[in-house]
Amino acid sequence: MVYPYIPHTDGDRLQMLEAIGAHSLEELYGEIDERLLLSDSVPISRGRTEDEVMRMFRAIASRNVQGVPFLGAGCYDHLVPSVVGALSSLPSFVTAYTPYQAEMSQGILEAIYEFQSMICQLTDMDVANASLYDGANALVEAAHICLTFARGKDTVLVSSTIHPFARAVLETWAKGTERKLVTLPEKEGMPDFSALPGMLTPEVGGLLVQSPNIYGFIEDYTGVADLVHANGSLFCVSSDPMSLGMLKSQREWNADVAVGDTQPFGIPLSFGGPACGYMAVTEPLLRKMPGRIVGATTDSQGRKGFVLTMQAREQHIKRERATSNVCTNNALCALMSTIFVSAVGWAGLQEASRQCYAKAHYLADNVSRLNGVSLAWDSPFWCEFPLRFKDAKKMRKFIQELRGDGLFAGVRLSSLTHKAEDENLLLVAVTEKRTREEMERYLAAARRVLG
Repeated sequence: MVYPYIPHTDGDRLQMLEAIGAHSLEELYGEIDERLLLSDSVPISRGRTEDEVMRMFRAIASRNVQGVPFLGAGCYDHLVPSVVGALSSLPSFVTAYTPYQAEMSQGILEAIYEFQSMICQLTDMDVANASLYDGANALVEAAHICLTFARGKDTVLVSSTIHPFARAVLETWAKGTERKLVTLPEKEGMPDFSALPGMLTPEVGGLLVQSPNIYGFIEDYTGVADLVHANGSLFCVSSDPMSLGMLKSQREWNADVAVGDTQPFGIPLSFGGPACGYMAVTEPLLRKMPGRIVGATTDSQGRKGFVLTMQAREQHIKRERATSNVCTNNALCALMSTIFVSAVGWAGLQEASRQCYAKAHYLADNVSRLNGVSLAWDSPFWCEFPLRFKDAKKMRKFIQELRGDGLFAGVRLSSLTHKAEDENLLLVAVTEKRTREEMERYLAAARRVLG
C-alpha cells in the first residue's frame, strides 16, 4: 500500500529538537541570516494541477526586472557562444557527468582532462584538478592545503581585499576545523603589504590574496612570495581566469596554489549560480590537492584512454589520510568552460580580455568627469572599478534612475562588505559583451542624473 506524505506533528518536532539539544525551530536556525529565512508560508494551501503550478511560477517569474547589467562583484555577464549550450546538453555528456565507470565515461573524462590542461596553461602551474564547486570553495581548499603541507601550523593570512562571500566561506571552514584566520589590512583598496613581515609568524601556513580584487583592482605581488616562502608558508593567488588573457599568471607571481572561478568561461549568470571553481598547484603539492585528477593512459591494445588517476578524498581512502571531504567536481560546468575556451581559442580569450579592459576604462574615464562622482582610488583595474559618490542618497537615485532606463548601474559595495565606509561606493563592471550603444546609454542617463 502506498501512503501519502504525512508531515511531522508538533510532538515529533519537539522530540527531535530535544534530541539535538535545541528548544525551538528558531534556535535551530539561529545561525542563519534572517534575510535568508522565509517570512511567510508557501502559497499552496491545497493540491494543484500542473497547469496551475506553472501559472504560479510564471507569475513569480514575471516580477523579475530585466535590463542591461553593469553588475559584477564575482559574477559577470560575458558572451557565451551557442556551441557551449549545444554541446554541453548532449545526452552522452549529461548522463555521464559523474565518471565512476571509466570505461563508460570516456567522453566526460577526456573533457575533464582538457579542462585540467586548460587551467594549467592559463595559470602556468604544473597540475590542476577536475574542478571544485566554485571559487570560494577553491579558496577554502587552498587554505586547507596551506595547513596540511607543513605540520604545526594553524593560521592562514587572508587579504581583506578578497571577495566578502569567499571570506564568509573561509570563516565557516575555520570555525568548523578550529583553524585561525588573520586579516592582512588594506589601504586605499589594495593590500597593505608593509604589514606582512610582522604578521608572518611560525604558526602561519599561508597567505591568500585575490587579483583583480573585490574592488576590481589589479594587485602587485612583487616580492610577496619571497617573504611568504621564507617563513615556510605557501602563497595562494585567486584570479578571474579571463583576466589571465592579459595579466600575469599566478605562476609568474611565484604562487604555490592558483584558484578562481571559471564562471566567465561559458557559464551564464543564472541568478548567481552554479559556477565552477578551479585549482592548480606546483608539483610538490600534487598529493595535497582535493577532489579528482583525470589522467591519460593506454589500454592493453595500445589505445589511448582516460582514467581517474588520483582521488585523494575521504570517500576512497582512509579519512585520516584524505586531503579533503570534497566528494565530487562540477563536471558539467567545467565542460561548459572547456567548450568555451576550445571555441574561442587563446587569441579569442586575449581579445575578450583586452575588450573588457578597454571598455571598462572608456566608461570609467567618462563617468568620473561628471559632477558628484569620481573614481574611488587611483589604482590600476581590469574590467571593474569603484565609483565614489558625494553621498549615499545621490547614489541611490543614480541606481534608480538608470534602472528606469533598463540599466543596472552597478553593485552597492556596502551590500557585500557591510562597511559604513563603503556606503557611497558603486562597483561597476564592463565586459566584452557591453556594446558601444549600451555604454552611451549609461553615460546619457548618468549625465541626466548627475548634471
